[in-house]
Amino acid sequence: MASMVEYEITDNVATIRLNDPATLNALSDSVVLALDDAFRRAAAEARAAVLCGAGRGFCSGWNLTTPRDAENAGPIDVGLTLERHVNPLMLHLRDLPIPWLSAVHGAAAGAGASLALAADLIVAGESAYFLQAFRRIGLVPDAGATWLLPQAVGRVRAMELMLLGDRLPAPQALVWGLINRVVPDADVLQTTLALARDLAAGPTRTLGMIRQAAWTGAQQSFATSLDTERTLQTEAGFTEDFAEGVSAFVHKRQAKFNGR
Repeated sequence: MASMVEYEITDNVATIRLNDPATLNALSDSVVLALDDAFRRAAAEARAAVLCGAGRGFCSGWNLTTPRDAENAGPIDVGLTLERHVNPLMLHLRDLPIPWLSAVHGAAAGAGASLALAADLIVAGESAYFLQAFRRIGLVPDAGATWLLPQAVGRVRAMELMLLGDRLPAPQALVWGLINRVVPDADVLQTTLALARDLAAGPTRTLGMIRQAAWTGAQQSFATSLDTERTLQTEAGFTEDFAEGVSAFVHKRQAKFNGR
């Protein structure tokens, strides 16, 4: 049986692929745990990571068609799944020590949209779209959507996406500042991998600190952000990559970062 989450590493870039085309790569407890394991592996052995989906779409959100036995046929605590599986994954992605990117084609719906939009860089195909489908099944946006969307597009547009539950086509998502690139559908993965390889050749520890500063900066005061920058800059200044970067600048050559 094929793995629902595939993993490979080339040129210091880990490619993590959701692999259940029959459900448009729907999420489940086991898929989320496999994703978490894959990103932990990437953090240990890669210098950048790319998340993509197999088949016709990126991710259709949570799998609502999983059969339930008679013993568990009554109401379920949906929030418990978030607490045990989804939320830990999203926090893990926030705290990764390496940059990661999402390559989005087709549908990125529900929690799948949150997964795509949590990336540091988001590349989407021309026919891709993002969908907050929760209202259509009587649920609240989750997997960080209620934070990610207002941060990216503002409260008013976020409300439109969440309350109306309409598709947001990739070109419009780009105009709204929700994603970074829109490219022809056939070029999505290769474009994303090219960006990832560029990041993987960079000062890995420093890029991880930039991620940390950006995430924390969105939740703290300007003065606290200055303190965070001072702390992280001290750490960055002691890396081998900083010494290499200065040497390359002085000698007018291309820096060769080793990620340390």
